[in-house]
Amino acid sequence: MTQRVELATVMDRLSLDGLVTAYAVAVDDGDWETYVELFAPDGRADYRSAGGIEGDARQVAGWLRQSMELFPMRQHLIVNRRVGFDILEQDTGDTARVQADYVNPMRLADRAGEGGSTAPDFVCGGRYAFELVRTGDGWRLREVVVQEKWRRMPHPEPATAPATD
Repeated sequence: MTQRVELATVMDRLSLDGLVTAYAVAVDDGDWETYVELFAPDGRADYRSAGGIEGDARQVAGWLRQSMELFPMRQHLIVNRRVGFDILEQDTGDTARVQADYVNPMRLADRAGEGGSTAPDFVCGGRYAFELVRTGDGWRLREVVVQEKWRRMPHPEPATAPATD
């Protein structure tokens, strides 16, 4: 490999990392227009393993908008990113795959609709499989598949014993 090819590969890896981070931030911030813009025109997402839907980016953004109303505070931590490049139309590096693990702590809304300090936590984790494509506008998501592996649900409040007189 020449230095030029190695530099291009490093720049692509940084771009992919930025795209995956932008994806997490868009979901955490509820920025659904940005979420859609991160996808290629034919981009799709599959959240079925986490109890969600599969569909094009705009459909999934609508579902996420509704689903995430339950969680006013959320933070995706996407780690252990593994990157691979593929060939599209005989040109090396036009597509890429990123597998990354995630931990996603969220706070349920309290009765006022905000994440209060007394609201229980919901935490899940698993693995993302991202397929990316180089477009005229830069790297975009072609497909996102969520592979939820575990979740911790809030524990119900214990019943209060009846008062005795």
